[in-house]
Amino acid sequence: MTETVVLRRAVAADARAAADVYLRSFDAALPTVVRPHTDDEVRDYIRDVVVPLRETWVAEAAGAGVVGLMVLDGESLSQLYLDPRWRGRGIGDRFMALAKERGPQGLSLWTFQVNKPAHRFYERHGFVAAEYTDGSGNEEREPDVRYVWRP
Repeated sequence: MTETVVLRRAVAADARAAADVYLRSFDAALPTVVRPHTDDEVRDYIRDVVVPLRETWVAEAAGAGVVGLMVLDGESLSQLYLDPRWRGRGIGDRFMALAKERGPQGLSLWTFQVNKPAHRFYERHGFVAAEYTDGSGNEEREPDVRYVWRP
């Protein structure tokens, strides 16, 4: 049986669930990366800034609620997180197709160098590594890489 998952624009009522997806995903995918903000600070930021001021999308699964989060800011794909229990079901691929549809001139994003599964995912979707840093420009102080996609 296939679960029904709908991608839709986030509304204010989604903020808490979207933040919790972010927190679970970050902790599962990046156990060695120190988060610079508390869980409550992350929840506040997603509630007060991300959902109301950015193009925020959620993946909502029937019976499970919000299981994914994607945030676009112009040509920047600034966040793409899935609940760890929902990875491998094509939701990330659907988010990526939506991001490319919304950003037809091209997209860029940052991910941490230690996040090899993310590198494989983005490269599979046509993104190319364009810049590597020592992490001095991000809050986590973690080496990162900027990926770009051009149609």
